[in-house]
Amino acid sequence: MQSRRLRRVPAMLATLTFLLGLVAPGWSADPEIDTMLRSPVGKDWITNGGNLTNQRYSTLTQINATNVKELKGAWMTRLKGSGVGGKYSFEASPLIKNGVMYVVTGNDDVFALNAKTGQILWEYWSGIDQKISTVCCGWVNRGLAMGEGLLYFGQLDAQVVALDMKTGKVAWKTAIEKWENGYTITSAPLYYDGMVYSGISGGEFGVRGRLTALNAKTGEVLWRSYTLPGPGEFGSDTWPPGTDHSMRGGATIWNTPALDPQLGLLYFATGNCGPDYDGSMREGDNLFCASMMAVNAKTGKYVWHFQQVHHDIWDYDAASPVVLFDTVIDGQPRKGIAEAGRTGWVYILDRTNGKPLIGIEERPVPQEPRQKTAKTQPYPKGDATVPQCAEPMPGFEKAGCIFEPFWETPVMIQPSGLGGTNWSPVPYSPDTGYFYVPGTVRAGSFGRFGDEFKTGQRYVGGTQAAPIGTKMSGTFTAIDSKTNKIAWQHKTSHRIGGGGGSSVTAGGLVFRGEPDGNFLAIDAKTGQELWRFQTGFGADAPPVIYEVDGEQYIAIATGGNQLQGSAGGDAVWAFSLKGQLGPLWPPPPPQTVAGPVGPIVAGVDTIKIGGNNVEYSFVPGRVRIKAGSTLKFTNVGDLPHGATAWQTGDWDTGVLPKGLEKSITFEQPGVYYYICTPHPWMYGQVIVE
Repeated sequence: MQSRRLRRVPAMLATLTFLLGLVAPGWSADPEIDTMLRSPVGKDWITNGGNLTNQRYSTLTQINATNVKELKGAWMTRLKGSGVGGKYSFEASPLIKNGVMYVVTGNDDVFALNAKTGQILWEYWSGIDQKISTVCCGWVNRGLAMGEGLLYFGQLDAQVVALDMKTGKVAWKTAIEKWENGYTITSAPLYYDGMVYSGISGGEFGVRGRLTALNAKTGEVLWRSYTLPGPGEFGSDTWPPGTDHSMRGGATIWNTPALDPQLGLLYFATGNCGPDYDGSMREGDNLFCASMMAVNAKTGKYVWHFQQVHHDIWDYDAASPVVLFDTVIDGQPRKGIAEAGRTGWVYILDRTNGKPLIGIEERPVPQEPRQKTAKTQPYPKGDATVPQCAEPMPGFEKAGCIFEPFWETPVMIQPSGLGGTNWSPVPYSPDTGYFYVPGTVRAGSFGRFGDEFKTGQRYVGGTQAAPIGTKMSGTFTAIDSKTNKIAWQHKTSHRIGGGGGSSVTAGGLVFRGEPDGNFLAIDAKTGQELWRFQTGFGADAPPVIYEVDGEQYIAIATGGNQLQGSAGGDAVWAFSLKGQLGPLWPPPPPQTVAGPVGPIVAGVDTIKIGGNNVEYSFVPGRVRIKAGSTLKFTNVGDLPHGATAWQTGDWDTGVLPKGLEKSITFEQPGVYYYICTPHPWMYGQVIVE
């Protein structure tokens, strides 16, 4: 009995913190929503992370470890083809309030559903310009916010939109930038106390990152908090003096912020530096790239930062949402904040001041003077969730570990910039004290090349494509928040760190999807799999938990993730103990080995880039031709693409906007591999006889 009471202490502390927050002084524009945001998550799920903490922890217990095996589909609704196609991903968490579910698709279309039956109540079709060319990694929208009777979300055209929750009619639209300049919005915003906070993406296009606060009722921009310092501002001395490199240095915000009302602080994480792989012209630590940050929630004024990667040249974004939690360390209550990075580590700090709670050491790292590499890097105490050293491979002079530098000769490094934890949210359970961390195991072949900055065009300065034939897999890890060490870990055959994520309940369960279509329930304490259900589509969105008329449901959007190659679709599933729907047939599995796929096709003279309505593809991906033959590469996709000889770069179509083409003649017999430089997860093969 005593041990059971001790296990509940963290949960009691978390609840006490929320209750104290309820009496915080101040006027609220929507007191009901603000109270719910400060409270433990109950029957409704009203913001992307569940509440202001981003813990994704539900207090509902009707579905638990003893009965979860009885779960079946309560309903499954198709969203009329919205976001179905080769360029889209479906990664949003639905929101639920008073029996109505709201969900946004990769085309920025919003649907209201009856949360008990799945019936569509209203629809908002964005009509967004399909010619937007500055999207980094697939058309995606990661969720909504709600308050004051409105739904809020960002669009890929860099507009923040507010819809009437009852009708779906537009209340206001505010452009916070221009997509033509490289800016888009993919993250879910946060509503609190009359404000809407939105990050912005575009770190691969030479943009200046920022957080924007808007008036929730009118859409008026209240302030902007820039993540790259202007001349003379704090942090400007970490960029080369007398240059404007910091004004196009990235540090975008891919994630939904968290907020502590008692401290009055807003927290978020920032993305990679720009250009991604070329640090030669931006000597210094380059604040505030790849950092966790705290700003004043009312004014946006800087309070503290912690940089996870100094002078980032590996594309090691801090892209996953930060998580707030309360804990006891050495007998003292502490206010914590954590973020899972692409490095494979979880960074655990004191959210009052940004100092490490568990310990992070600065260690010397290998140097490459031409890259102006940082002399040291932060190494958190504890365990990494993915391997941090690449295996040697034929054709590569060097295979290195994390923070291994590179120049123009390709170097194998793990994790790659697409390894570790990318956008996936990480939940926290106050019952177990564990974070639940998805990860991608993927090596990268890093190489630097020069890149000239041009507004609205990709500005990455190199590549990190996975070597042909290397395996790509994943991990799902429970990390103990008191030690930053692994409590248990699953190794998965598919990558799961580039989307998805999970949610955890007081019923002792972790729910997560997989890109092969399976939806799983796991014992939160032991890691034992308790239930599995095939949804029929890539299950790459974070699930949510809610209750209607006394019945608990688990819901997940299933429609694939283009970066991970999982099966697309437009389906929302809801599960309950009274459900009657069984599983569907499994979709085609995602790729687990890097390189071109499909049959070898002879007798063709044209490669369609983005063919068959699959944006990130070469069609056919593998061809056989005679020596002296010419292949025409035609971009039929919506985004700019190209074909560049793998590693050698001795032939190159250049970047082709939609509708343009370039011909390449292959004189010598051999096997030629190529990639799309703007999207290095695209591969093709030419066999010349």
